[in-house]
Amino acid sequence: MAVFPRHSPVSCYSHPWLAETLFAFDTRLRQHHGVIEYSVDPACIFRLEITLAHRRLTLTDGTDLGPGDRVVRLHFWNAHIPPVPRGGTTIRWARQMQRSISLSLRELARYFSARPDLSDICVVCGDVPSATRSQCQQIEYIMAYYGFETMMETGRLALSERLHRLGENILISLTVFAQNPAALRLDTLQRVRVPIYLSRRTLERKFGSVNTVARAVGAG
Repeated sequence: MAVFPRHSPVSCYSHPWLAETLFAFDTRLRQHHGVIEYSVDPACIFRLEITLAHRRLTLTDGTDLGPGDRVVRLHFWNAHIPPVPRGGTTIRWARQMQRSISLSLRELARYFSARPDLSDICVVCGDVPSATRSQCQQIEYIMAYYGFETMMETGRLALSERLHRLGENILISLTVFAQNPAALRLDTLQRVRVPIYLSRRTLERKFGSVNTVARAVGAG
């Protein structure tokens, strides 16, 4: 697969050379961490990594997760995310993102159904970057629409994790700058993470049926 999919051309970015470099670097990171594409649909904005849970939790539908259990961790497919308009986010952009998330989850449910070797995985998780802590509640509300639950971690992060998140924030800032410099905020380097969890049971109930997904996408 091309480093930079043609449906989202480099030329649409404010700094094409930087965008090309960032997506090449993103490819190297993806290969290092074993992040794979589970869909060939150009509107899919997630990729996945199969990893191990590091905390114990119980979701509202009764799904239990323990340390060491396999989980699917979602990663944003940066090259597939619709570029933010130069004037900032719009209702049209938000609706496009809403449709892309619904489609991506439908594709994930389809991927699960075709992979019996993943039958032990019962939870899908991810970390959504938030510009400020005050925006965490807004992200929680948005992701709840798709069935995700938010469970913020408590306690101070280890130094290695803080450095890792700083590196991610730098990469996010550079990506925003490549897309639309006017959208770059001073607090981008201070982004926090909103941990989200979705049970496989809920995923299959909301997005495993074509009819259900069609209604979800149409509602967007």
